[in-house]
Amino acid sequence: MIKWGRFLLFLVIVGVLATLMTTTTTQVAGKITLGLDLQGGFEILYVVEPMEANQKVDIELLKATARMVEKRINIGGVAEPVIETELPNRLRVKIASQAADQDKLRELIGKPAVLTFRDEQGKIILKGSDLAPGGAGVGYDELKRPVVTLKISDPKKLEQISRENLHKHMAIYLDETMMTNPVIQTVITGGSAQISGDYTVESAQEMADLLNSGAMPAKLVEKQVTSVGASLGKLALQKTINAGYVGAALIFVFMLVVYRLPGLVANIMLATFTYLSIVVLDWMDATLTLPGIAGFILSVGMAVDANIITYERIQEEIRTGKTILSAFRAGERRSLITILDGHVTTLIATGVLFYFGTSSIQGFAVVLAMTIIVSLLTNVFGSRLLLGLLVRANLTKKPVWFGVKESEIGEL
Repeated sequence: MIKWGRFLLFLVIVGVLATLMTTTTTQVAGKITLGLDLQGGFEILYVVEPMEANQKVDIELLKATARMVEKRINIGGVAEPVIETELPNRLRVKIASQAADQDKLRELIGKPAVLTFRDEQGKIILKGSDLAPGGAGVGYDELKRPVVTLKISDPKKLEQISRENLHKHMAIYLDETMMTNPVIQTVITGGSAQISGDYTVESAQEMADLLNSGAMPAKLVEKQVTSVGASLGKLALQKTINAGYVGAALIFVFMLVVYRLPGLVANIMLATFTYLSIVVLDWMDATLTLPGIAGFILSVGMAVDANIITYERIQEEIRTGKTILSAFRAGERRSLITILDGHVTTLIATGVLFYFGTSSIQGFAVVLAMTIIVSLLTNVFGSRLLLGLLVRANLTKKPVWFGVKESEIGEL
């Protein structure tokens, strides 16, 4: 007996997915930020100089400075910068950004952001290193004006300093600019202070992020700024997209020819997987680079493989003489562990790549991990849901609908 309710639910799900994909894909894809290798940007060459006379510029100092530069760039909202160290004393920074952002980012990178608290004689009594981890934030004064709030890691130290300087000025400097010069009215026991000034909420947050990132371990001298063209280029990128369309069409035809009805379900879920991956990239505000595209292509292969493993199992069960429903249940059950093992081990590998890799490798790992999770939801559980609705609707009782000939049944 045909169960039309299950078939109707199948049509509703497919209809909703088709409507979403046809109406929003172009809009969502257009909002994804492209990386330096796809959209171009600019390159800055810095010479690293020591902060102090006894400081030596070596590879360790270059690496520490590079890490700090990356933190500063991320504050500016730019993801996945390319930062190269060049012995004996240079850093080359490549940033995917529009020309209008150059001045702001260059200023942000070059700021020493050394925070000091000074007494009336100009003596430094506290430093930015005394801040608690993540101790800078945004607050508001009594007139609801934004201020930068500070939390000192050792409240007793601030309490002792405020007691010794009670009713005296304690100036707060950022680099050599005095931000505020309050009089200590009472002994400060909570370990908190604040920097007031002409802040907006955005500028106060940027200042707090800058202070939390820490001071540069060395001085950066900007030597050269040049524009960088996209290594892939618009024409090559369009050719890559066109090649993706051709590849997808070939996969769709293969799945339909070999697996018939399950192949149709797989094609629907592969299209859904691609759409949802683009949506999640937009939600993550991620920057798409060539390594990221490589991670996405790899996940597409795993998504197809997940469907093939399941459908091959179902075909094997049908060939033993089982009914379509029994073969479906046994096939999906026996293939699940194999598929999960492959996905979990790949997720572990992406974790290792992200932890030990540089920014480009981390971008590859993030995109690959995200698409693997989306693939599990769509090409494993989503495919089983849709195919299960069709099987249980009793519309497809013939083995040929699953790519199995009548003459093959009972041979195993």
